[in-house]
Amino acid sequence: MRPRVMGIVNVTPDSFSDGGRLSDVDAAVAHGIRLVGEGADILDIGGESTRPGAEPVSAADEIARVVPVIEGLRAHWPGPISIDTMKAEVARAAVAAGATIWNDVAALGGSHDAPETAAELGCDVVLMHMKGEPRTMQANPRYDDVVAEVTRWLLARAEMAMVAGVARERIWLDPGIGFGKTPAHNLALTAHLDRLAATGFRVLYGASRKRLVAAVDATAFDSGDRLGGSLALALEAARRGAGVIRVHDVRETVQALAVQAAVTAAG
Repeated sequence: MRPRVMGIVNVTPDSFSDGGRLSDVDAAVAHGIRLVGEGADILDIGGESTRPGAEPVSAADEIARVVPVIEGLRAHWPGPISIDTMKAEVARAAVAAGATIWNDVAALGGSHDAPETAAELGCDVVLMHMKGEPRTMQANPRYDDVVAEVTRWLLARAEMAMVAGVARERIWLDPGIGFGKTPAHNLALTAHLDRLAATGFRVLYGASRKRLVAAVDATAFDSGDRLGGSLALALEAARRGAGVIRVHDVRETVQALAVQAAVTAAG
């Protein structure tokens, strides 16, 4: 079985790849429905950019951006909807609007009540590793052993979540490609993703259109020029145990994963 594909719907003015393009609710909902038609299994809705150097936004502004989109999608589609937020208040509003997954780049560390909120909501929770915060995370990140350190940190966050009352089967782990890591760190985490998958938690992998591709291919300066590299990373992540691949280019990723699965079955 191929990994599930999570389609990205950014409703922010400043996301690194598509900032501002879907700031209109109707456009964002239409884009989400289009991604479902292309094969997306999950839709991930984000109202605050987490690109390197991004400035935070208020919970009120974030809620105003994401809740109408979630409500609009829920009116047309019964499938899983994820809210990409660091704020417990936003997660609560999003789940009330119809979201079923909390995708948290702060791994429930954004506020003191985040772990208890996740347990109370009863939704699936993605715990992502990030060194620092979006404004500072790419300021010379250092690790002695990035794979071991990220895995150990994520397991500690999972334990914290379970102590707060989040069921183990609802926890996903994300190594946080591009979040406080150099290209070498990101490549090592991808190459050893099976070590994270071996923990028994579901693994989410997201490298779509990220600067990692440009680090390998300097001609891919613009995010829109990184499809080939994004597909290569998605296929590697799938081969190494990722259960969910978070992407901008759903149709192409679904096709690549299907062909990979067919080749594997033939072998």
